[in-house]
Amino acid sequence: MIIDFHTHTKLSKKRDFSLDYFHQMIAAARKAGLHATALTEHFNTRNFHEIYDTLDREFPYKHHYYDVNGFKVFCGIEVDIKEKGHILLVGERSDIRAIQQFFQNRTSKDNFPTGQELFDKAEQYNVIKIGAHPTRISTPLTHLPVELLSRLDFLDLNGRETATRRELEVFAARLGKPIVAGSDSHLPVQFGVVRNILRDDCLTIEDIRHCILNGRYGIEVSSTVNLRVGVAKLIKRTIKLMGRA
Repeated sequence: MIIDFHTHTKLSKKRDFSLDYFHQMIAAARKAGLHATALTEHFNTRNFHEIYDTLDREFPYKHHYYDVNGFKVFCGIEVDIKEKGHILLVGERSDIRAIQQFFQNRTSKDNFPTGQELFDKAEQYNVIKIGAHPTRISTPLTHLPVELLSRLDFLDLNGRETATRRELEVFAARLGKPIVAGSDSHLPVQFGVVRNILRDDCLTIEDIRHCILNGRYGIEVSSTVNLRVGVAKLIKRTIKLMGRA
């Protein structure tokens, strides 16, 4: 199973969820060779639960994923923490919705949950905790205490930071944590810039965790990663300048 662990189906937090745009994104993911994604929309995006309300109406939910005409969409969320940094959580849909609802009044910069608060809550559920783009200059995780970082399951090789992969590998080795890949796609062009090749056809969160922890996977980085990430940044910047993001 080829999967991307860090994806979005909204161009920005300010936009409403669009089923048409969702279909465009899934079509692009298929074209990029993916079989599955983890939908890790921001916890403070506009009308977060509208996303899952819509998916519930439109697609069957099997095991731990939405079946979009044979394409697996696992549920997830990206959460900002007070110390600075982002954490991805991937899990069963009711767990993800419960976590977002718990922190729904903690979604502004002045009252983000602390890392400990987030992990304490997340560990009440069967979710995979991934440190998002941990070496990104604007939202790093490298400054956090080891006792907090040790509670992560995996670290994110982000499509926007493949140039600093060696720095991430050193950081991951120090923590003893596996690395998984996430494109951080907000636009169709970004799907497939990085991807995980799992040797197993995973149906549940336990399947995914077992596969990664047992090293039954590999990571591929596209030869056009810099071009496609650059194009995505340019498109998003242009849309923002037009006042449409």
